[in-house]
Amino acid sequence: MIKFIKTTTKDHEYAFLEDLLHKSFPETERRADSAQRFNTDNNDLFTAYIIKDENKDSITNVGIITIWAFNDFHYIEHLATSPEVRNKGYGAQIMKAITELFDNLIVLEVEMPEDEMSRRRIGFYERCGFNLCEKEYMQPPYRKDGQPLPMYIMYYGSEEIDGIFDNIKSEIYNNVYGVTMI
Repeated sequence: MIKFIKTTTKDHEYAFLEDLLHKSFPETERRADSAQRFNTDNNDLFTAYIIKDENKDSITNVGIITIWAFNDFHYIEHLATSPEVRNKGYGAQIMKAITELFDNLIVLEVEMPEDEMSRRRIGFYERCGFNLCEKEYMQPPYRKDGQPLPMYIMYYGSEEIDGIFDNIKSEIYNNVYGVTMI
């Protein structure tokens, strides 16, 4: 059974979270470790989880997820499965657990469908019940010298988000990236 275990930097397993974040996301797609640790321990809107598969015989760390809880939606910032368990069906199990955990709108960012991997990723989320919003969206840089990245927003829990897209974008920009608009 998939479980989300809230973690802080004081937990002995935090190293697993940080290591998988480094392995799964290039430096340009994540904040500095010190800022990540600060959010993990001090930001009430932010939660870092280790994803475990718990059954009667064993407990396995299968991945990580970081989530921002806003008034009207939850934003999945980072989601990664451990290389040791990839392609074993955990992704779909994790997405099902997420959609059952939160009873409001869930959003995440995806790369533009410009290569096979990004098209496959979008297809995976669509199979998990997420919809693609093709409105213009730029992911602000995580680091001072970084460049914004064109992305799309995907969402679950609503027929459409056109009427609230600007609010979603504003919440993410202000709270996650610390900017107003790009």
